[in-house]
Amino acid sequence: MKKIFTLITVAFLGLSLTACKDYLDINYDPNAPSADVVNNDMILPAAEMALSAKYGDIMRIYGAYLAEHYAQYFGTSNYDDFGKFILSATRSNNPYGTIMTGCIGNATVIRDKAAAAEEWGTYLAATVLRVFAFQSMADAYGEIPYSEAMDASILNPKYDEGADIYAGLVAELDDALGKASAGDVVATNFLYAGQTAAPWIKFANALKLKLLMRESGAVNVSSQIASLVAEGNFPDGDVAWTGIWANESGKANPFWQEEFSTSFGSTQINCGLNVALFRAMSDYDDARLPAFFTKNGNGQYWGSISGFNMSTSNNYKAAVFCRPNMAYNSPVYLITKAEVEFFLSEYYQTAGNAAQAKAHYEAAIEASFASAGVEGADAAIKAWPYDGTKKCIGVQKWIALSGTNNFEAWCEMRRLGYPAFGGKTANDLYANDNLNPEVLTPGDLYTPYDVTPEVGANQLLQRWPYPLSSSNYNANAPENKKPTEKVFWAK
Repeated sequence: MKKIFTLITVAFLGLSLTACKDYLDINYDPNAPSADVVNNDMILPAAEMALSAKYGDIMRIYGAYLAEHYAQYFGTSNYDDFGKFILSATRSNNPYGTIMTGCIGNATVIRDKAAAAEEWGTYLAATVLRVFAFQSMADAYGEIPYSEAMDASILNPKYDEGADIYAGLVAELDDALGKASAGDVVATNFLYAGQTAAPWIKFANALKLKLLMRESGAVNVSSQIASLVAEGNFPDGDVAWTGIWANESGKANPFWQEEFSTSFGSTQINCGLNVALFRAMSDYDDARLPAFFTKNGNGQYWGSISGFNMSTSNNYKAAVFCRPNMAYNSPVYLITKAEVEFFLSEYYQTAGNAAQAKAHYEAAIEASFASAGVEGADAAIKAWPYDGTKKCIGVQKWIALSGTNNFEAWCEMRRLGYPAFGGKTANDLYANDNLNPEVLTPGDLYTPYDVTPEVGANQLLQRWPYPLSSSNYNANAPENKKPTEKVFWAK
């Protein structure tokens, strides 16, 4: 795979920093100043870009294949294994180092420096980035070093259980929210133009809602969720890095540069529309489909099969399939307004308030269409009406996240159980060189072609293997669990 950024890999040994105007040129400099002589205006952009480089690219790709949003494009094979629900320890290693060191390591330095100076706005921003990054790693791997991870004196940090990590992350957010006020100054960053804590407080609340809702099936956090919902101080729109990308090597949207740019001399095409998502969206002419994917060479939309790149087909060539609709300046989403509304709908559904659950469900769909920049939410609400079940929330959240945050879609599918497998296989959908998407019920998943036996039929891959960069060098790394063993919040 092409390398997007030559990113910093720092914990406490050193930092690679740039001037603000060159925020995407994050290259390692052996002569870079150490953490004790730089300020947070210099470090915070590096932490942000380390997170965006992996969360906005390879984690998006992994999530999209595992969620059956993407399938391998005709004739190429770079991500064919993902479509078969195979994720090796080598592949799994890709995001870990950059996020753990470049984002979490930097964020920890920022937090410590901000606490010493009582700069509580910056302290909150660094905490939010740190918590977001730790949660993404825990959601992917199940167990990771957390409590001892950033202690430079511990060479073999223990792997903490997911439930303990979540408890710690919620406590971190509560601590930072308790210290920061809306008017507190925040160090230079690229997420928000204004340098105050007000939008970061709303982001922190949305992140806390995600943490609490995700663990709510395993841990009794009902009173915490109720308090947060009653406060209602959530973001007014999507939380995303937008308006900062340039059409230059190393400065573009990371997924676009990985998959669409030729700046590294590669023209390989990998990601295409999956037939499962195509079937769900085309069934009622979902207006988000052209916002999320481009038309094929025939001016139509068509999806391909998980685990099979169609290279032996005579009827289906490259021009038949659709690609994600991406540009160099496409946003990198962290939490969308639609996600928050879906969580609120689920909360009210669980509380037995059908009217509020329905209102937030519909608001979530409307927010998704607004993010996509298209009209047609009413048609989607009519086609997929709120029916009081988790299924309608799960399926619509899966669709909404297909164009914004595929990794989160995979997480929510594991937690909610929807979309579910309808019993169909790739062989049912493709036989005798004919694609038959109509045999798949809209909103259902299917078993991929040549799915790995370690996962098997009618099941999702539930976790990633521990990353080699940690497990090979950490004496406390546990044995890998089966890929079908659920993380704590999905059990």
